[in-house]
Amino acid sequence: MASRTSTAESASSERLRRYREKRSAARTPEPFGGATVFRPGLFVVQKHSARRLHHDLRLEHGGTLRSWAVPHGPSPNPADKRLAVETEDHPLEYADFEGIIPPGNYGAGAMIVWDRGLWVPLEDPEQGLAQGKLLFELYGYKLRGRWTLVRLKKEPKSWLLIKERDGWALRDPSGFAEQSILSGLTVEELAAGIDKAAPLRAELERLGAPRRAVALERVELMLAKTAPRPFSKPDWLFELKYDGYRLLAAAHTGQARLRYRGGGDASAIFPEVRRAVAALPFDSLLLDGEVVVLGADRRPLFQQLQQRAQLRRTIDAERGAIEHPATLFVFDLLSFEGFDLRPLPLRERKRLLQRLLPPVGPLRYVDHVEARGAELFHEVETMKLEGLIAKRAGSRYSGGRSAEWLKLRADRCDEFAVVGWSDPKDGRGGFGALHLAQFDGQQLIYSGRVGSGFDAGQLGAIRERLEPARRPGPPCAGPTPKGKEHHWVEPELVVEVSYSQWTSEGLLRQPVFKRIREDKRVTDCRRARAAPAAEPIEPAPRSAPPAAAGAGRKLELVRLEKIFWPEEGFTKGDLIAYYRAIAPWLLPLLRDRPVVLVRYPDGIVGKSFFQKKPPEFVPQWVRTESLWSEDDQEEATYFLVEDLDSLLYLINLGTIPLHIWSSRLESIGRPDWCILDLDPKEAPFANVIVLARAIHALCAEIELPCFIKTSGSTGLHVLLPLGAQCTHEQSRQLGELLARLVAAEHADIATTARTLAARRGRVYIDALQNGQGKLLVAPYSVRPLRGAPVSMPLRWSEVKRGLSIDAFTIRTAPKKLRQMKSDPLGPLLELKPDLPAVLGRLARRYES
Repeated sequence: MASRTSTAESASSERLRRYREKRSAARTPEPFGGATVFRPGLFVVQKHSARRLHHDLRLEHGGTLRSWAVPHGPSPNPADKRLAVETEDHPLEYADFEGIIPPGNYGAGAMIVWDRGLWVPLEDPEQGLAQGKLLFELYGYKLRGRWTLVRLKKEPKSWLLIKERDGWALRDPSGFAEQSILSGLTVEELAAGIDKAAPLRAELERLGAPRRAVALERVELMLAKTAPRPFSKPDWLFELKYDGYRLLAAAHTGQARLRYRGGGDASAIFPEVRRAVAALPFDSLLLDGEVVVLGADRRPLFQQLQQRAQLRRTIDAERGAIEHPATLFVFDLLSFEGFDLRPLPLRERKRLLQRLLPPVGPLRYVDHVEARGAELFHEVETMKLEGLIAKRAGSRYSGGRSAEWLKLRADRCDEFAVVGWSDPKDGRGGFGALHLAQFDGQQLIYSGRVGSGFDAGQLGAIRERLEPARRPGPPCAGPTPKGKEHHWVEPELVVEVSYSQWTSEGLLRQPVFKRIREDKRVTDCRRARAAPAAEPIEPAPRSAPPAAAGAGRKLELVRLEKIFWPEEGFTKGDLIAYYRAIAPWLLPLLRDRPVVLVRYPDGIVGKSFFQKKPPEFVPQWVRTESLWSEDDQEEATYFLVEDLDSLLYLINLGTIPLHIWSSRLESIGRPDWCILDLDPKEAPFANVIVLARAIHALCAEIELPCFIKTSGSTGLHVLLPLGAQCTHEQSRQLGELLARLVAAEHADIATTARTLAARRGRVYIDALQNGQGKLLVAPYSVRPLRGAPVSMPLRWSEVKRGLSIDAFTIRTAPKKLRQMKSDPLGPLLELKPDLPAVLGRLARRYES
């Protein structure tokens, strides 16, 4: 073997003789070979501004880079036959060379690494080189697919480079980015010595970024919390979630280091990423990103990444960098040339980051979509990608887990610590299932077991890893199984598991093993929120209507065990139990009133839809009515809820919130109430309370009764009784007069401007929800949000500092109602205020 290696080195050294004869090591920065680097299958294309601008194609073969100068560059159009002049072999280290060859030297001028990757000969390369026809395939950042080099008979050094017809063939070569895949510089920028850092430094001075060092080893990563469902929201950015390892990358004076999330050094494991970071034309910077290995379809391949991460020898890492190159998807810039960017808003950090990264190459900028997260999430689900990371555009970079960054997973998946195993059965090897746990605060809590998703090799290998960590009992709290067939270990191994939902006992349902996470620590395995206690929803009050269906009716409640709120473990049965419990308070508000459903057949994490028109299978005893819809300009059929049976039938369809009209059938053009919606968006909830009290005071002054409820989401609803005495348009005008007056007197915290940009952090007082067919989320209605909150009527004495709308849920609301002596909204449908007198007092208030 040693003799064979020595012979190969001798042959490559001989082939480099001509290269060395043309150059002086003292006068040019070009490499001269002789290093231990070995890169089988490497190709590189360098753009070279020498006497004439051209591209150099280099293919590794036999320990050197066989080279051709291509005057007009490679073309992806099979009709183009580009001249390629064979030149001297170059050393393998030349594939990294990017710089300026000084005047007076052979090939003087600027050179960038234009493309690089793996080349695979499709026929015998020795025979092809000898006979003058080399057919090969390229897997680069820019050049892909099959290519041919054909030697011209009359000129032995002249070849033609031709793109073969395949899926990578293009007619127009203009789509190739001209920048270096390493530095991001064009060859012209490199030749001109442009300082790309200067404008960025000036920007940071303008933005007030503090001047201080940010040490790679001391940075605490910013981590995302888990969001219960996808959402769209202004001032939020939505990025793709990549299936890889979190990585910090630091550059300083031409050297680079890579660090895993857990603190381990990854510099030698991903040399292609390290070289790209080091090549950026800046003195120092610190990047945050996710390293992945992309497949042929440009999707992350986690298994390939795992295999790359296990390579420790330099020769293996270099081979892996060519055969399965890693890409660092960079989503944040933490420091730059002595400036600490972490206090800056995310939007500014990303804007600067995009300017310093190459458009293609081992480093890729993570782009984002603004505001429209729900739509992007739908596309992510369709494409079967990991999910999204939602980030508040104005967020600072702060260490630890933050609600400013949220994970939106397309599949329910998480990391768990392995705390034991069960004995295998029926001839299975290794183990039956792994026992799992996660931290809830400081305590490790049992999460259940996973037995599916393993292959035979994994069963044996994982069991072998667990054996030395045995302990006498479980290292976690919770409902751990008992018996001699269960074995426990110190929590050291982390696995990723997909699952359908959590049970009410805090255990996984339908878990499936996905992979081992060598990049995660046991302390990273944390429950997004504590699993729900196995406490039932409050039972119906004694005064509730009977549960049995009326005569001749068949009310069949199905799939009651289906989880509707996965984080809390609330089921469809819990939802029905809640509506049954609050029916005495809700039904009077629903009778004779058109109702629109919002159905969630698979719970709040599934798809949802509004439903006006009743489906054909609705039984005859569920009342419906056809009404003219101003929005749709046609006749529309609506549900009406007359009794408990009808209510429970609609909830059994998967309905979570009920939306209602403000008018009843007998007086459809005359509303029962006017609504003022206090919508905070980004404003403090304390300001909502201030404005609600201001509206209450104003209404007392003009002698107009008013009532209040939580929206069940983020704001409050003030309801003004009208007694069906005016039109919908008059109701809207009344609401607008009140809203404008209160907003004018509290201009610092309130506005009637509808657009988010115009609100500027103020509470929006919305009176535009008044009108025929306009919908209000019904009082006592459940909202499809985390925690299962409800729209809860309040007494005005409760509307004060410390009020928390999150306190009213399907678990707590029935108990609160039973403690009340009367319904806070009871008079809403009975009062008939003297509206002309009210308007007169309001007019005088305006005049004053």
